[in-house]
Amino acid sequence: MAGTRVHTAVDAVNEISHRSRADLSDRVRRLRGSLLFAAQGGLAASLAWLVAHELIGHPHPYFAPIAAVIVLNVSVGQRLRRAVELLVGVALGILLGDLLIYFTGTGAWQIGVSVAFVILACVFLGGSPTVIGQAASSAVLVSTLAPPQSGIYYSRFVDALAGGVVGVLVLALLLQINPLTVIKRAAEPAFGCLAEGLRDCAAALRAGSLQDAQAALDALRDADASVTRFQDALADARETATLAPVRWRARVPLTEYVDAAPHIDHALRNARVLARRAVIAIEDGEESPAALIASLQSASEAVETLVRELAAGRDPVRTRELTLASVAIAGEAYRRGLGFSAGVIAAQIRTIGTDLLLATGVSDRATTRLIHRAAGRVARPSRPAR
Repeated sequence: MAGTRVHTAVDAVNEISHRSRADLSDRVRRLRGSLLFAAQGGLAASLAWLVAHELIGHPHPYFAPIAAVIVLNVSVGQRLRRAVELLVGVALGILLGDLLIYFTGTGAWQIGVSVAFVILACVFLGGSPTVIGQAASSAVLVSTLAPPQSGIYYSRFVDALAGGVVGVLVLALLLQINPLTVIKRAAEPAFGCLAEGLRDCAAALRAGSLQDAQAALDALRDADASVTRFQDALADARETATLAPVRWRARVPLTEYVDAAPHIDHALRNARVLARRAVIAIEDGEESPAALIASLQSASEAVETLVRELAAGRDPVRTRELTLASVAIAGEAYRRGLGFSAGVIAAQIRTIGTDLLLATGVSDRATTRLIHRAAGRVARPSRPAR
């Protein structure tokens, strides 16, 4: 009994130690990921103070660094448009808050009236929820922290405007991470979900495992989150490459990802249809010939190759070869005779092949011609040169 308690205590200590190491590792990872934002925040606050103090000549421009940090802080992971909206909200809230408090004085009901007026003014001017929320918060700040005493403090509005502009400029132009690095990291899981789903369907059909086929279908259904993150990262990367002069060279490589993104999304949807049919085929005890399984494996390899070729900035020739090989093998299997569900799978392989060719930059007309030609013959993927 005592020995059991000792083992239990040792296990608990080991588990706590493991969790502590994992927690520390996660904290270090998050710390590294925040280094860029910390540098941007510090730089924006310093520049905002210098601009308001040295260039504009305000002795205590504390609203300038506040506005700069607010714009940067709430805009992390968002588009530049949101940052500009925050800038407008901060400046507008300070200006309207100063006006209202100057005419009505300070107190509980005055703060309420000030916030209500600022919200209504923003709504009338067509402000977004971001602008409205930030303007109301800024009105509360000037009403409670430093209400005007001897006049309307236009300088605080100017400070907020200057600080917000500095924050937007730092966000858009300075210390920007390479957009290609961001998009490559986001593309790998998005493309990987598609490649893994096709590979798992092939393995499930080979083994006749209904459980594995259902797991592949579930994984493909859950892949939307990865694709959404990829599309969001792509939008942010395009914005960075457009606005930051030091990143202009990334615009051409990013265009290849932009062109590929919608077709990968279509391929993922078609892969889900394929996976559902694989489940039905196994449930019905339908035979899946080796050629059909090989076709799925070739399609999976084509997706994996595409993400590598895009990352390397190469013309995706190998991806096209593997894609057409997949379509050709499926076409041959279809001509030899397939059951109903297996025939649907072959048709979906052809559709996914169309999506992949389009993702490599092949035109619609050329894609149709290549797919028709490949579906009418047998082709085996050649080994890449080493």
